Amino acid sequence: MHKTPRRHRLRSSPDLFLPDKPSFKNVVFKMQLADQALNRDPSTSRASSPSPSPCRSFGHDATALLSDELLLHILSAVRGSHLGYIGLVSKRWLRLVDRLRRSLTLLDWSFLAGHSRRLTTRFRELTEVDLVPAAFRPPSSFSPVILTRGPYSLHMDPISSHSAGELPFLDSEAINNGLDVLAHGCPHLQRLCTVAPLESEFGLATAALECTTLQELELHRCSDTALRPISAFQNLQILRLVASLDGLYSGPGVSDIGLTILAHGCKRLVKLELGGCEASFDGISAIGRCCPMLEELAICDDSKMEEGWLAALSYCVNLKTLRLQSCRKIVSLAEPMEHLGCCPTIERLLLQRCQLRDRRSLKALFVVCEYVKEIGFQYCWGLDNDMFSISSICRRVKLLSLEGCSKITTEGLESVLLSWNDLQSLTIISCNGIRDDEVSPALSGLFSILKQFRWRPDSKSVLSMNLQGTGMGKKGGRFFRRFRG
Repeated sequence: MHKTPRRHRLRSSPDLFLPDKPSFKNVVFKMQLADQALNRDPSTSRASSPSPSPCRSFGHDATALLSDELLLHILSAVRGSHLGYIGLVSKRWLRLVDRLRRSLTLLDWSFLAGHSRRLTTRFRELTEVDLVPAAFRPPSSFSPVILTRGPYSLHMDPISSHSAGELPFLDSEAINNGLDVLAHGCPHLQRLCTVAPLESEFGLATAALECTTLQELELHRCSDTALRPISAFQNLQILRLVASLDGLYSGPGVSDIGLTILAHGCKRLVKLELGGCEASFDGISAIGRCCPMLEELAICDDSKMEEGWLAALSYCVNLKTLRLQSCRKIVSLAEPMEHLGCCPTIERLLLQRCQLRDRRSLKALFVVCEYVKEIGFQYCWGLDNDMFSISSICRRVKLLSLEGCSKITTEGLESVLLSWNDLQSLTIISCNGIRDDEVSPALSGLFSILKQFRWRPDSKSVLSMNLQGTGMGKKGGRFFRRFRG
């Protein structure tokens, strides 16, 4: 017969752990001592009392024990796109993230030149600053109309008297004051993009004297007078001059006088870009004579370029890259082709979104760039087989790139490629006139000996090549045929 186990009653816990139970008077006496200890001066008891644990003194933030230098070293490994979220952790992390930021685009001018001067207070380690979006005068009231031109998106007042292509800028005094604040607050700038003041140039002069490490400068609404303090930039190597920008503004312009001032002031230029300037033979030749280190020249929007600038390229003794972007005429020749000369140092010729409808001007371009080794056409209008055949003048081409040139056919491509004996690399992208089934054995043999070959002339041809042998793309026809009856 199973017997239930007898349960023993446990004694109370004070009898187990405290053999000598204290009396009630002793308890009251200890409570009084605790009250006296609480009312005591904390400064006198700090030495005798044990130091609190680090977690209690700093709360729940375990990173408070880390120094700013160590935490900056840890945060520097985070990607730039995630730094904005890290700044939401605490005010300290926001301050450290601001020290890590190197590039900034200003949208509100008061953030720079206001009473608080928050930009230079928060971001003292900036190396790249773009002030152009904030240099436009904001609308009087909030406007839902946004005008986008290139990299800039600006709010436009629909009831303003200014047209879409003449957006107003801030006055020259405000721009100069902003440049002065930026130069004193961020002396380690390496790249600056700003609007050139028209009336006075002390803002640019201050930036040149304070920011001695500045290497890249972009000036919008530039004029001849704005280039006078350019000689103060001792280490300037990359310069972009934008005299006017279609859809946003039209400035006073840069002529040969301004380019001559530039040539005598910036003798260390390596890259120069001219947008909407009125240059001619005198200005380009002055740059070629006085800037012997110039390796890249870019012409953007040649609508105001005068005759003869192409012939002045022969004075650029170290020019290696010539880039034409959004050009409509390239050059207007008023003299014989034999007087153009040749620039034997040019190795790369890039044409982007240009109108190539004048055979004589395109031939003049290839005559000057006869010794190029790389030619690139990107979305050029009017480039057909006849115009493309002119490029056979250049006998030393090793790299050819065609993108968005739909008027060139396979036959026109073959006639040029077979004339180049040194071709090593070929890139064909989005050229609908070039088809796979029209490739001849001679052209196919040329493709087999190329070192770099990228062939995507037509999206349909690429799709059919990828689906060949899989049976896909044919079942849909049988499916719809069944429904047709």
